[in-house]
Amino acid sequence: MPPTPPRFAPPLAAHFEALPADWRAQAAAFTGSPACASLCAFVDGRAAAGATIYPPRPLRALELTPFAQVRAVILGQDPYHGAGQAHGLAFSVPDGVRPPPSLRNIFLELKLDLGIAPPASGDLSRWARQGVLLLNAVMTVEEGRPASHAGQGWERFTDLIVESLARDAAPKAFLLWGAHALAKAPMIAAASRSHLVLAANHPSPLSARRPPQPFLGCRHFSRANEFLAGRGRGTIDW
Repeated sequence: MPPTPPRFAPPLAAHFEALPADWRAQAAAFTGSPACASLCAFVDGRAAAGATIYPPRPLRALELTPFAQVRAVILGQDPYHGAGQAHGLAFSVPDGVRPPPSLRNIFLELKLDLGIAPPASGDLSRWARQGVLLLNAVMTVEEGRPASHAGQGWERFTDLIVESLARDAAPKAFLLWGAHALAKAPMIAAASRSHLVLAANHPSPLSARRPPQPFLGCRHFSRANEFLAGRGRGTIDW
């Protein structure tokens, strides 16, 4: 039998406490709040009730990409809900797991935009280590139940993260794909005008080619690199 895919292990508070110091400082207004206590009680309660929750490390995006090194932000909705798919980075899957349709379209856009052949692995950790924060708005999910942890408090936490990044003076490219991500655009603009905000439909096959802002052909990867290079922040090896 194949090994059981790793799952989240409570308590959630321990995951927040284990954040690197730079992110703990940014998150302090949330982690000390009743909203955080409520979120932790919900997630831990679902685990205690027998729910299989992914990913095993919900805050891995923050663990891999230090605050001061963030150059680009890609926002997702919530983790993949299939066994073994989610590993804490938006749109990414572990090495050896077949890329889901949205990720396949991301790789197709990379080929259209920069001529990069689809990689053998769907693991985007390499991007994260270059300063690309792969952040899901909701950071846990139950197996087979998409959006099952939406509206429980994660959004308040991730909004705080996005606001902190937007207030930071270092120029960044925010790649907003789909309605959930696009809803963050006013928040980013209100915090600072020094960043690039790129908008497109979600890369899902249902919307990647549809107007008004098709994902395929958006050229977000090259446009982000042009912006970052022009402000002395280098380019990302997508």
